Amino acid sequence: MPANKRPRRVNYAVNKKWPKTWGKVANAINHYLKLQKRVEIEWMTKWLENAFKIVMVKLKKYWINPNKIK
Repeated sequence: MPANKRPRRVNYAVNKKWPKTWGKVANAINHYLKLQKRVEIEWMTKWLENAFKIVMVKLKKYWINPNKIK
């Protein structure tokens, strides 16, 4: 690569801790709260168990503690 060209492959932060779209964090929290409300109305079903697994992965990805969500 010539010296006068900027590196186009490396022009992004590799270790970003925030998502590219800022709504993802809020959507993950809202999804978790909606699932909790559904568990109160209907019991814990297999579908809800799988949905909670997906949401917990999202929360872990964004470093959100589910115990602090109200």
